Amino acid sequence: MRYFRLLALPPLGLLLALGVVLLANEWAVARASHRASDIAYVAASAPDFDTNRHRLDVYEPTHETTGPRPVVLFIHGGSWNSGSKDDFIYKAIGRRLAKHGFVGVVISYRLAPQVQVPQQADDCARALAWTVANIKDYGGDPARIVLMGHSAGGGLAALLATGSDTLLARHGLPRTAAHAVLLDDPAGLDMLDYLTKMQYPGDAQYLGAFSQDPAVWRQASALYHVRAGSPPYSIYVGGETYPSIKESSEKFRQRLTQLGQAPRYTVLPGKKHVGMVTQLLWAGNQLYDELRRLAG
Repeated sequence: MRYFRLLALPPLGLLLALGVVLLANEWAVARASHRASDIAYVAASAPDFDTNRHRLDVYEPTHETTGPRPVVLFIHGGSWNSGSKDDFIYKAIGRRLAKHGFVGVVISYRLAPQVQVPQQADDCARALAWTVANIKDYGGDPARIVLMGHSAGGGLAALLATGSDTLLARHGLPRTAAHAVLLDDPAGLDMLDYLTKMQYPGDAQYLGAFSQDPAVWRQASALYHVRAGSPPYSIYVGGETYPSIKESSEKFRQRLTQLGQAPRYTVLPGKKHVGMVTQLLWAGNQLYDELRRLAG
């Protein structure tokens, strides 16, 4: 009956009531985690250190456990030119990861046009190196790190998981530094094909992040770095997402299958691109179960 009373409120009253409910829910979820915020994952002495973007937050569950916990390193989306670990939705995802028993690591990275995608991928590799070296201090298991990214973050996570030539090696990491990877409606898996075709309105905007050079488009596309021995993949695609994401994700699945590493590939009917990340606000979402399976 309470919900019927809410519906009877005038529009402003309804919005206020819903806001109170949402805040109360977030407060309850937050109680299940402790956040260590604004940790620098790049040394301040580094010539390219960005005091605002080279930061991450760690969400540690508050309930006791008998051993180290699995870790999820989450990379946000935003068309390579927007987004931050401090956005409400990514803080909420960090809290929910902790509530599900993971140590959640939610990162920021430099954005276009300040840098291009190869430098963004390098930022993510440095965040992964920090996590491998330090996550034990937060109760996490460095041998069970699952990479996860949505949209542009999915493309960056895939670059890390493939190793992208020397991307991991330059930071002292093996190609298997990530135990597994979950791509959530990933963008940018094959930007060489995408930017060569330029078949959608507004595609030129991505040249700021990927440059005018087709060699960079290829270097920044995980599809061309996939090889045998990569970590296990799970790929989720929205049934109503962008055609380019459907096409490149299917090509990526086929390539992994050819290498004898067929991923778990799931299409969620009716889901649009943004809905593929906002679904993580619901604690019972199936992606949390999949993360648990991947973490082993």
